[in-house]
Amino acid sequence: MIDWTHFTPFSATVGGALIGLSAALFILFSGRIAGISGILGGLLAWPRGDMAWRLAFLSGLVAAPLVFGLFAPLPTVQIDAGSATLIVAGLLVGIGTRYGSGCTSGHGVCGLSRRSPRSLAATAAFMFAGFVTVFIIRHILA
Repeated sequence: MIDWTHFTPFSATVGGALIGLSAALFILFSGRIAGISGILGGLLAWPRGDMAWRLAFLSGLVAAPLVFGLFAPLPTVQIDAGSATLIVAGLLVGIGTRYGSGCTSGHGVCGLSRRSPRSLAATAAFMFAGFVTVFIIRHILA
């Protein structure tokens, strides 16, 4: 059953196209992959002469919703999990990102568009883990 109130194919399509366009322009002009974990991880390593673009990229991620909020109301965020669950989930995502040599943005958006077999395997693993997690949470533990 589709929740027609929250079904937004136009904005989702435009958003996806903008993400794809920005990732393509980023690799075209900088030769780098727009993977958030790699950009943030590289910033934490304190690279010399390599910090400015990383800071600009991450600042843009933070600033974009703030600028959007000046023109339209931001959607309400509701998190139905406790602090312990969020901490464990964050650690698991971080560990998975490290073992997978990248995150969903690097593999799913940039890697798949470059036809990377490693990114295809990583994205399939991300999706499978997500499907299994949702199934367990909603159907077994519910």
